[in-house]
Amino acid sequence: MRYFKRSDFNCQETGENEMNEDFLIKLDDLRHECGFPFFITSGYRDKTHSIEAAKKNPGTHAQGIAADIKVNSGAEAFAILEKAPAMGFTGIGLHKKFVHVDTRKSIPVAWCY
Repeated sequence: MRYFKRSDFNCQETGENEMNEDFLIKLDDLRHECGFPFFITSGYRDKTHSIEAAKKNPGTHAQGIAADIKVNSGAEAFAILEKAPAMGFTGIGLHKKFVHVDTRKSIPVAWCY
């Protein structure tokens, strides 16, 4: 990877990391296309992570196919939102402080927090 270390995606509660390699390559490519640094606020979450454990079924973070990217401006969020779908990201969530991207296998979805 050009822009990330695998450890950038370690579970914040357990330290585990089962990130999908194809996802990481795709995210690295997205970072390159956007042209600004990505700070990952949440990558892999072990199924025992408090957020995942509260769910009926663990989500895309627990599958190693999701990341939350901190954004510092609306322009950064827009760049990610504009480029991610064309690059194969199928789940995109917009929060005022981060953008969630994932490669879920279901129909593409987008949401706001």
